[in-house]
Amino acid sequence: MKAAVCRNYGGPDVVTLEERPTPHPGDNDVQIRVITTCVNSADWRIRSLNVPTGFGVIVRLFFGFFRPRQPVLGSELAGVVERTGKSVTQFNPGDHVIAMTGIRLGAHAEYVVLPENALIVRKPDNLTWEQAAALCFGGTAALDFLFHKGKLSAGEHVLINGATGTVGSAAIQLARQAGATVTAVCSYHSTRAVRALGADHVINYETEDFRDYTHRWDIILDTVGNARWKDSKRTLKPNGRLLRVVADMNDTLLSFLHKDREGRREITGTAREDIADVTALANLARQGNFQPVIHASFPLTDIRDAHQVMDKPGKHGSVDVRGSDPD
Repeated sequence: MKAAVCRNYGGPDVVTLEERPTPHPGDNDVQIRVITTCVNSADWRIRSLNVPTGFGVIVRLFFGFFRPRQPVLGSELAGVVERTGKSVTQFNPGDHVIAMTGIRLGAHAEYVVLPENALIVRKPDNLTWEQAAALCFGGTAALDFLFHKGKLSAGEHVLINGATGTVGSAAIQLARQAGATVTAVCSYHSTRAVRALGADHVINYETEDFRDYTHRWDIILDTVGNARWKDSKRTLKPNGRLLRVVADMNDTLLSFLHKDREGRREITGTAREDIADVTALANLARQGNFQPVIHASFPLTDIRDAHQVMDKPGKHGSVDVRGSDPD
């Protein structure tokens, strides 16, 4: 099979297309032919080692000190089940599915093999293959930070700093579905896009700073990494939550101390990946209440171009990579 391989850390040119053995399922596994996958921020950070300050050594220890231990990146995909192990009961050959490989990675290839109990759900028929592949990464992060960590409630006011990325575009939709009032922080040329997703208010970061506003929010979701506690806490209501999807090591450690007498607090950490959340996202999509945003799509042979998009600012949603054609 063909696979995009990253054998060294660096720019997009370190990614090459190679022939690799096709993985075969064990008794409890499913083999999935990848129709579409994504190059997301996790792939970009692993490939480039462009990580928040203080996390470089940790990333190297976890993923490979001198070079990626798993050279095939990719953590989300949509595809067709080709073969199943003899003990598999939940899936059959021909099923259209969405899957997250998580820290196993490996989705930037024509085939992946995953345990039956991995994060695999059936693809909603109303999603394109491109949308299906982009369902999980941003969606699970937005769900975790807004609802599991942030305890978002209907009627609350939410500001999303970095509203056009994979997480931000998902967060707008999920917060609106929950009955929140959403303010999106983005560039001027993205105004129409975030309003189409459901944003009630827009702040153009090119000419304005949300921290200068007299308005207060119950939740600030920071997907960029520049909404630090010292400057942002004054824009929170009592019991407000600053949710940092991206934070450096110092801010992450200090976040446990960031709580004031009016109940404002900062929450950081990694986003959980849970089958219940993936199922919830698929159900919302099936009902027409959640739609992943696609910035661009490339064939697997041009995956370097997808990585180049990730190296530049201004991305709207996910960057898809097409593997094989659906039958």
